Amino acid sequence: MAAKKPAKSADNTQDGRALRGARNRERIVEALLELVREGELLPTAEQVSQRAGVGTRTVFRHFDDMESLNSEVQAAIKLEIDPLLTEPRATGSLQQRTRAMIQRRIAIFERIAPFMRSGDIQRWNTPFLQRTYADDTRRLRADLLKWLPELDGTDDDRLEALDLFTSFEAWNRLRVDQRLGRERTQEVIEAAALALLAS
Repeated sequence: MAAKKPAKSADNTQDGRALRGARNRERIVEALLELVREGELLPTAEQVSQRAGVGTRTVFRHFDDMESLNSEVQAAIKLEIDPLLTEPRATGSLQQRTRAMIQRRIAIFERIAPFMRSGDIQRWNTPFLQRTYADDTRRLRADLLKWLPELDGTDDDRLEALDLFTSFEAWNRLRVDQRLGRERTQEVIEAAALALLAS
């Protein structure tokens, strides 16, 4: 007489479901990241589900709506760029530090550009993305003052202008609308920032 196979315990079944659920969740987030990186700035739930290899219902089983999915994507991007923002800052003259700051920012912008552009499309009616954008703007302003502490606590117009010149929006205008390459964009931003500091 053949021995009976041991029955699967409820705990094992639940563990298996939890593991599958976690894998599906990761695949969904990665699918959205891939689609945006490839230039699909406003992916639909159907596109995400197809790329992830899951049903549309599975997408919404893990995420209440696209805004909650965007929240996961923003967390993934933050993990990617935080090391760049927290790397030791260069020392040296004001000009040397300005160049180093711009070089680092351009490296960040080049990596996150598709996600920033995607956020621009959705931000007008997405409170989460509005808050994220405001937080990012404040973080970059604080980062600017860490690189150039001479401007901290001043009402200097140069600070406001530098905040603008070294922003993603200025970089994006040069890269997309004015069709400049990465190196030329860096040269233009550096020239504007250094001229402003010398004034």
